[in-house]
Amino acid sequence: MHTPHPLAASLPAQPLTPGVYLFKDAQGRIVYVGKAKVLRKRLASYFQRDDALPLKTKSMLKVATSLDTLCTDTEKEALLLEASLIKKHRPRYNIVLRDDKQYALFKLEKKHQFPRLTITRRVVRDGSVYFGPFTSAKVARDAWKAIHQIFPLRRCSGHVFRNRVRPCLYHHMGLCLGPCVYDVDVREYARMVERVEMLLAGRSRELIEVLEKQMHAAAEALEFEDAARLRDQVAAVRATVEQQVAVLTTEETVDVLALAQSEAGLGLALLFVRRGRLLDKKQYFWPGLTLEHGPEAVAGFLMQYYEAGRFIPSRIIIPYDINVMDADQDFSLSQEHAQVLTERRGGPVRLLPPRSTTEKKLMALAQTNAREAARQESRAGDDPETLLVAVQRALHLPAVPRRIEAVDVSHTRGEQTRVGVIVYVDGQHRKDQSKAYAFDPDALPGAPGDDYAVLHAWAARRLASGPPWPDLLLVDGGRGQLASTLSGFHKAAWTESFPLAAIAKGRVEDESAAGTTRLRRQRHSLEDMIYLPGRKNPLPLRPGSPELLFLQRVRDSVHHFAIGSHRRSRGKAVLQSELLQAPGIGPKTARLLWDHFQTWDRMLAATPEELAQVPGLGQKRAGRIAEKLAALRT
Repeated sequence: MHTPHPLAASLPAQPLTPGVYLFKDAQGRIVYVGKAKVLRKRLASYFQRDDALPLKTKSMLKVATSLDTLCTDTEKEALLLEASLIKKHRPRYNIVLRDDKQYALFKLEKKHQFPRLTITRRVVRDGSVYFGPFTSAKVARDAWKAIHQIFPLRRCSGHVFRNRVRPCLYHHMGLCLGPCVYDVDVREYARMVERVEMLLAGRSRELIEVLEKQMHAAAEALEFEDAARLRDQVAAVRATVEQQVAVLTTEETVDVLALAQSEAGLGLALLFVRRGRLLDKKQYFWPGLTLEHGPEAVAGFLMQYYEAGRFIPSRIIIPYDINVMDADQDFSLSQEHAQVLTERRGGPVRLLPPRSTTEKKLMALAQTNAREAARQESRAGDDPETLLVAVQRALHLPAVPRRIEAVDVSHTRGEQTRVGVIVYVDGQHRKDQSKAYAFDPDALPGAPGDDYAVLHAWAARRLASGPPWPDLLLVDGGRGQLASTLSGFHKAAWTESFPLAAIAKGRVEDESAAGTTRLRRQRHSLEDMIYLPGRKNPLPLRPGSPELLFLQRVRDSVHHFAIGSHRRSRGKAVLQSELLQAPGIGPKTARLLWDHFQTWDRMLAATPEELAQVPGLGQKRAGRIAEKLAALRT
């Protein structure tokens, strides 16, 4: 017999308007956000028989205890509100991108008399021409440098260009014509810009030939460093443009989106076709989903990936016909999505299924990549051995990290300082081996709250604890924390050496109105940085890769453990202080009570019989303490 969900009773009161609905769990956390043309009809579809619901929906309803709705005037407003709420709350059961960063683009400032070529991550409607995207910023930078070696475009910003009184170093090196101070032929400069456009449009043969001629000339002149530099530039240019495969007979710019299902979940691949050539690709994976969730996955992806400021092509090939999908009441994928993308682009955007034979072949290619993404991600995520081998390879470890220890520091302005250490064995968190080290701030050098000093001192205590030694010690922090920990080990006569690494929060670019950028740390960033001793730059781990996600999970675990240990210590000190205010309760008795009950509420609620069970109190003392605690309750 079908048992209605408790929330089904609210259906008659739900509005018959477009809007957004939010399912929440017992703690009030949003677990799913959806939108609908008609809220009441859409919500009714959730309260059918269990055998008619997808597995993900049934799992969500098991934890959902409350339901809120927000009405909107139009379907498009509901779509925008849903996207905003998903981005803000990242609900557990929604399709959420793990990697939604902006990719690198080449920007050619066409409106300036002397255009310059820059690398950016945002599209601004200022008349500039954009080329890309490039999923590897390093490859884009290498290509940018190579282009300037051949085409001496100006590099300075508009403000510097207007105020410069003498040529820069690039002009003296022959890498800039110096239009800021010299009379440069505008027509000749324009022809050079035209050649740059041709190169970025995929006509790279000319550039490759020039670079190779210069490379051979440098080698014949025994200038091997220059020859090696030119060799690297050839490789960089080939990586960005020469390897672009011609996949369309026209010079059309489109993105191709496809889905593929595996036993472990749903893969999505996005191909970037620029001017008829396959430029790059991006892959995503959501465990536990099937093709049944395909329209929802595509709809969520479109709204999250193609944000305002991102390059959006005029046509996106998708595996569904939205003219047919739009007839569905829940409009999981509809013309409203195309309208939103049109507004974000500032020009028409069409969402269409593949039409020609060539486009169907492109869709098949994208499906192959989506299937490979599902296979790789699910295999790496499900198989601990494969995951640990990937970590070993990414961090250049001498052995597979069977035992991983992670360390983090937590305190409040130096008080109640705790260093938390957790252990992972064969990829599994061993909570029984977690340990917290307490430190007296007065016994540490430096100012209170100096994490570097704490880690330096902790290293000696870790060595004193003895084996088993880790195959990898992961420090929550950056180069400074890593160096302090390593210095502490060396000072303590470190003989049992083991690999160290540090993981720091990723940085994102903030662009000001003046066009300048600055970097700031960001929590939950997919581009967290991994540092190794003796290496200045972080390791180039792919954002969202299984090995980086695993290391982030280890870091998050030790972070929560260290904070929890610190808070318990701080709470214990506060509660003991309050307990000592009761007449007749000294430090020894307070310690006995705290060790037994652990929390203030449990202590106040204890009966005389429960107090008598505390070792060292006895029946009579327990009765007197019960009276004192009762007085504190009032």
